[in-house]
Amino acid sequence: MPSKNEQQGLSVLLPRLRTLYPDAEIIVVNDGSTDATENICHENKVHVISHPYSMGNGAAIKTGAREANGDILVFMDADRQHNPEDIPSLLEKLDEGFDMVVAARTRHSQAGAHRAVANGFYNKLASWMTGHIVSDLTSGFRAANAIKFREFLHLLPNGFSYPTTITMAFFRAGYSLSYVPVEVRKRLGKSHIRPVKDGIRFLLIIFRIGTLYSPLKLFLPISLTICMIGLAYYGYTYIHFKRFTNMSALLLLTSMLVFLIGLVSEQITMLIYQKSEKR
Repeated sequence: MPSKNEQQGLSVLLPRLRTLYPDAEIIVVNDGSTDATENICHENKVHVISHPYSMGNGAAIKTGAREANGDILVFMDADRQHNPEDIPSLLEKLDEGFDMVVAARTRHSQAGAHRAVANGFYNKLASWMTGHIVSDLTSGFRAANAIKFREFLHLLPNGFSYPTTITMAFFRAGYSLSYVPVEVRKRLGKSHIRPVKDGIRFLLIIFRIGTLYSPLKLFLPISLTICMIGLAYYGYTYIHFKRFTNMSALLLLTSMLVFLIGLVSEQITMLIYQKSEKR
């Protein structure tokens, strides 16, 4: 569990986890907290790893994944949104042969209408990119095969978009994913998400979805759309003014550049995953 100033959530969640799973290895990565996070972890006899300063949610996930000893990794938030009683459902799916199982939030479990709309868009975009149903792309509550998860640690960002990255990486590598619908609670404590910064992050997630799976599948439709607009504008100017305008040239060149960027990105993505397989 990555944690930054989540003493309220941990004080409720850790005793519950200890009661339900007394033999489990529980790791809390204290990401530069300034509250009583570390003391609460010690009181509940869980393994706590403290970053000297805040390095980000993704960095905390990577620290925990490297430290864990088990064959299965279960990730959940420390703000008490996730229900520990749902963990067996995730593990049952792993026992069926899946490589990663994600706890998919129901629509009314989303944190606000704007988040529900954004996550719905990401899910549809990721489903189109991968050709598989993606029920919840950004859920941080998931269980995964430890060896396969660690293959992609070098790809994970240090910020908040690690769920997107690991999901697309698993699809690209041909690993199997499944989803279990769950209800989540309202978080305890103050959210670390900021509207402006969060909005920029969501835009970057869209591009990350494409670049981590098949960049050309994202860039090619954009290129063709710009090309068609350029040809249509050329047709209009030729019929009415009998000339080829600078705007038409700019649109056609832009479409060519977008296509070439997608082509180069596709080759880079292939190289990234070849390195992952060697690891």
